Amino acid sequence: MQVNMANPIVKFHCSRWGHESVPWNDFVSKVKQHGFAGVEIIALRFPEQKQEMLYALSDSGLDYSFIYTEKKVDNDFKKYLRVMEAQLLEIATTYRAGSRSPSTIIAQIGREYFTPDQVGECFAVCDKVSSETGVPVIQETHRFRWSYAAHVVKNYLEQFPNLKLALDLSHWFCVSESFLEDQQEAIDIAIDHTVHLHARVGHTQGPQVTDPRTPENANALAHHLRYWDQWINNLRSKGVAECTITPEFGPYPYMIHSPADNKPVADLWEVNCWMKEMLSDRYDDNDTA
Repeated sequence: MQVNMANPIVKFHCSRWGHESVPWNDFVSKVKQHGFAGVEIIALRFPEQKQEMLYALSDSGLDYSFIYTEKKVDNDFKKYLRVMEAQLLEIATTYRAGSRSPSTIIAQIGREYFTPDQVGECFAVCDKVSSETGVPVIQETHRFRWSYAAHVVKNYLEQFPNLKLALDLSHWFCVSESFLEDQQEAIDIAIDHTVHLHARVGHTQGPQVTDPRTPENANALAHHLRYWDQWINNLRSKGVAECTITPEFGPYPYMIHSPADNKPVADLWEVNCWMKEMLSDRYDDNDTA
């Protein structure tokens, strides 16, 4: 089999996060105008927008995926599993744009204090939903979740080698108060399991810098780019033809507001579009080795 040694084609998805007040038809038009190939949406958060969203997406030609997050965890773990399965099935089967299903569900599941056996049961539910619906359910690296730290995820990936990740390094930098310079082995295995990237720049004290374009954040950006380049190179070595990235800078409280006037310190749309263009230029058939 001939291996494609060119960089994979990157398809950028635009996050709906922070733009929920924009009518869906207007949002979709803006997304297409700025060259995004898809939309990434936090599922179930605004159920009153469901039909408007699906109508807009059905006519758009855009790919779309959902982030699933369930924070209402009580002491009844079996109930948690039932709710999670029902909600994942609802997303996979009823959130259809015309004849199209979501391309992916990006799951934030399992609290950081869950036991390994409980986390394994969560994985089994995700696998069951994927098998029954044909919609892949992948795992996001995230604070508050089973995947809150690089060393923890490494152990799970060794135990569950079929897991696929949506990698968000900003959370790990924040949790470890480092750029993971001394955890390269954990980074390597995570990258090898990553099929989607959340391109937000975090730092050692938080999950989002004020503005990735500014000199004071250049060091944090450089650390992210080093690992992102590694991911692109890993995909290229496997002959992967396409991949997806979501520039995922978010609104308050991720986006800091100025105490003087309570306004955001940067424009969310501009920052995410800048990230898209910068990475597009970087990975457009360039050698990132």
